[in-house]
Order: sequence, then structure tokens, then C-alpha cells
Amino acid sequence: MGATEPARNRSSLAHQVRYALRYPERVPAHARRALRDALLRMRYRDHISYYRAVMASDTARSAEAAVGHNPSREKWARVGRMQFDYLMRHGLKPQDRMLEIGCGNLRAGRLFIEYLNHGNYYGIDISPHILLSAQDTLVREGLQSKLPYLVLADDLTFAFLPDGHFDVVHAHSVFSHSPRHVIEECFAHVGRILAPGGFFDFTFDRTKGEEHHVLHEDFYYRAETLVELAAQYGLSARLMHDWEQLPHRQSKMRVTAMSEQARTVGS
Repeated sequence: MGATEPARNRSSLAHQVRYALRYPERVPAHARRALRDALLRMRYRDHISYYRAVMASDTARSAEAAVGHNPSREKWARVGRMQFDYLMRHGLKPQDRMLEIGCGNLRAGRLFIEYLNHGNYYGIDISPHILLSAQDTLVREGLQSKLPYLVLADDLTFAFLPDGHFDVVHAHSVFSHSPRHVIEECFAHVGRILAPGGFFDFTFDRTKGEEHHVLHEDFYYRAETLVELAAQYGLSARLMHDWEQLPHRQSKMRVTAMSEQARTVGS
């Protein structure tokens, strides 16, 4: 089942009651998350610091569980393969230079690193704990000779990266954990680092109703909101309908630099 049915408001009391009645065995885990959220929100005021602490907590239990909240290595690998195969169908080439935002422990990154030319993969993440796990993945997969870049980041301004460098920028399950101001920061700067003809793909949790979040960890947006926000920064965004047919609950958008004519019409 693909991302064909945008989510209801999962933060509503009615939804939470229905969910608890349907899945009573999941209530203790949700209660633990709610308690963690309350404690971390008191300690960390900005979202990056808050979510870095969430990742530290999740990674301490399981690196695979921290990436996608899924403890199964088989499912971890399958979702990574899905991301890789999708970009291969869309023309990814070994000579392309790729930036993966939120590279995690290289669920998909290990496949991109193996396929791309030496040094063409650049992964960033806000969590030092998950980047240490990414190093373990490199060793396990025998990919050290490909010399990928794995870098800790505090924001999405990409200030340390060169202009016009990346043919592909990729972010899977990043905006699904990001408030609007983090997404806007990315849109404000990603166009600068895209090479001519390059594109930026990202997934997000989609809703057709009220935009909302659950425990400051899971954020739900209307597609129209993200299209309009991208346009404010000279970017054209569109839903990738072929992704919707895949067994993944999130939707995917592709962002490219808006043509000069389109920017003129929109101004």
C-alpha cells in the first residue's frame, strides 16, 4: 500500500482514543514517548537540539529502530533498497554528486556509496550517535575505499558546501520530523548548492486536513503548503505520483530551480 491516503489528524483526542482501543498493546510505548517528549522539551528549546536528543535516545536502543522507528533489519534494508531503486529508475548515474540530508546509519546511503563514483556521496545528519553507527555500516559493507563524506550538521543552511555542486539532493523521512521553519531554512538554501539541472527529492507525511504534529516528532503537511513555500524561494515543487504506488506511507516531492520565466510570472 502506497501513500495514497493522506493522514488524518493524529494529534486529536478522538484519533488517540480510537488508536488506543484498536492497539492497546502500543499504549505503553506511546506513553513512554510522551513522557520523553515532555522531559526533552523542558531541556531543549530549539528543535534541532531536541531531535538530536530524541535520536540519541532511539539509537541507544537500536540504530535500526532510530531510522524509521523499525527494529527489523530486513525492513530497514528493504526501505533503503526502495529509495535506491527509485532514484535508479529516475536516471541516477555513477558520476552524479549526491547529498543525502539525514543520512542516518546509511540505510540507503550504503547503496548509493557503492554505486556512485569515488567521493561522490556526501551525507549529513544532526546526530553524532547515528553517524558513528554509519561508520559501522561502512565497515560492515566494506565501503571504506569509496571515501564518502559523513558530516555532523547543526542546520540546513549548507553554508560549508560549495555552490552548484550536487546533481541530486535526497532527504528521506527528514521533513516528516521537521517543523515548518526547518523546512523553510532548507528551501532558502538548497537552490544554491544544486548543480544546473539538479533536483532535490524529499519525503513527508501528508495530510489533506489540518496540519499538525505528534509529540514534536512527527509532522504532517498539506502538499499545497510545501509547493507554495518552495515557490517563495524560487523553487518548483511537485508530487512524485509514481512513488505513491510503492509500499511506503510517506509522499515524495521533487524540487528543482524555477525557470526565470516562471519566477517572473510568480513575482
